[in-house]
Amino acid sequence: MPRRYYLSPELEKAEYDKHENIIDDPGYRRFLGHLADPLLAMMPPACQVLEFGCGPGPALATMLQEAGHDVALYDAFYYPDQSVLKTDRYDVLTATEVIEHLHYPAREISAWLDYLKPHGLLGIMTKTVINAERFAKWHYKNDQTHICFYSPDTFDFIASEYSLTWRRLADDAFVFSR
Repeated sequence: MPRRYYLSPELEKAEYDKHENIIDDPGYRRFLGHLADPLLAMMPPACQVLEFGCGPGPALATMLQEAGHDVALYDAFYYPDQSVLKTDRYDVLTATEVIEHLHYPAREISAWLDYLKPHGLLGIMTKTVINAERFAKWHYKNDQTHICFYSPDTFDFIASEYSLTWRRLADDAFVFSR
């Protein structure tokens, strides 16, 4: 999306404040399970995890902690402690419903990969573009905070740029690895 349409940080946060992502909501946990369940099956015990863009109710972090992992939180609006953004620290980085909000996706993805240990996993949740016709009618593009959209071809490009492999875990969940 052209930058002139980006919301100010205040308006962007106001939109996020409307979300009702409650940690103990079974429906929200089922939704996050699209990423969490297959990712947990891939993770060794006691991983160091960074949940990037966790929002005000870090439900995924809670789910991963319940499975025995140590989870650090970062969110520019709700958990802005940059001390958790350390190079080569994490076994896993998750970004659920985050990548579509990034103003500088290449810079952010590069940073995410720097935060990971050499064989770390990057778990991403986002809806993907199917084709131009469906995009025109797609509700997901109407969220003013969604400024970048991705497709399997985009993920192929990202994987190629950063020497990664990726696979789809669910319709809206993906994992990248080196």
